[in-house]
Amino acid sequence: MATSISKTEVQVTAARTSSQDDLPEMHGEKMVLNMGPSHPATHGVLRIVLELDGEIITKATPEIGYLHRGDEKIAENMTYNQFIPYTDRLDYLAPLANNVAYALAVEKLLGIGKALPRRCQYIRVICCELARVSAHLLGLGSFAMDVGALTVFLHTFTQRETIYNLIEALTGARFTTSYTRIGGLARDLPPGWIGQCRKFLDEVVVNIDETEKLLSRNKIFVDRTRDVGLIARETAIDYGLSGPNLRGSGVDFDLRKAHPYLVYDELEFDVPIGSVGDCYDRYLVRIEEMRQSVRLLSQCLDKIPGGAANEAKEPINIADGKVVLPSKFKVLTSMEELIHQFILVTEGVNAPPGEVYFSAENPKGELGFYIHSKGGGTPNRLKIRAPSFVNLSILPQLLPGHMVSDTVAIFGSLDFVMGECDR
Repeated sequence: MATSISKTEVQVTAARTSSQDDLPEMHGEKMVLNMGPSHPATHGVLRIVLELDGEIITKATPEIGYLHRGDEKIAENMTYNQFIPYTDRLDYLAPLANNVAYALAVEKLLGIGKALPRRCQYIRVICCELARVSAHLLGLGSFAMDVGALTVFLHTFTQRETIYNLIEALTGARFTTSYTRIGGLARDLPPGWIGQCRKFLDEVVVNIDETEKLLSRNKIFVDRTRDVGLIARETAIDYGLSGPNLRGSGVDFDLRKAHPYLVYDELEFDVPIGSVGDCYDRYLVRIEEMRQSVRLLSQCLDKIPGGAANEAKEPINIADGKVVLPSKFKVLTSMEELIHQFILVTEGVNAPPGEVYFSAENPKGELGFYIHSKGGGTPNRLKIRAPSFVNLSILPQLLPGHMVSDTVAIFGSLDFVMGECDR
């Protein structure tokens, strides 16, 4: 008697056979281990297929795409300002920095980058450096927790909560800020904000020192990070690494110094670099980067045009009604301003045809935006150069030869975010 097989059973059988055929041929006593996509140490939905010889990794294959949302394609159907909220979802640990980088790219296309008001530029630098401190606090806290130091995580999250309070007062949101606008900012600093920020800077310096005391000479942390995950200078360059991962390997390259934007060329700060290129060096670089960010923030708060209360009424947006939305009063009293607002909201900024690339030094590395325009209010093509995506490309070369337990330390030291990796 013939046995009936349902369509579902056939599909399951075919899928099982296909997955078995796709496995690489293994020699000897090797085993395949799936790490992720829901493993806490992968810091997001990253899957690593590990081939093991005992406890030693012989092959590592990253599998990404679990968080893919099609951001770049979505940008082709949105006006330039409408896409700003989507940049929050890239490196969602530093949304303010993403907002600034994207706005600067569009402003480069429009040719208005040098026309930005000084107060706007200073506030944008403050946003970027606050985002850097926030991202590094979380990165180091979770890195330390992954290798067994829970106390550090509690220390760093305490200060990060203060940053979120500052961000909420500034932007109206704690997490997804959407603060920049093409040609300026959504709003000025609120009353008393600079004083609150100064208080935070005094406190976070103490917190950074305490964090370093807890980790830098801790035998367990040192043993798990020193001489682990070594990335040579030449290898880091070959793989296109950027940010702390590149500087941890001894490469003195920081976009804020190499290609200054905003007012970074007017501010004093140092670029920390490592000497060995291991997990411990990458940790030290991020610790020092936070101190340099505090230094930058202090200078910005001292030098910002208009001061804390902006008594001089310094503008935060460029004076161009065809780029920035006019004030409500002008919209209600002037036909020309009403028309400008209608066109900006419905059609977007009228960008010229052309193509530009702009990159900023984000907490994770070089965040770049390539924009190709055929004119009009939406890009013809937008490509995002995400630092986490590029930094993860080194895993197949980096992980083999290490033990399984070392992958946790290596992941933590690379400090990636899957939101911008998958996009």
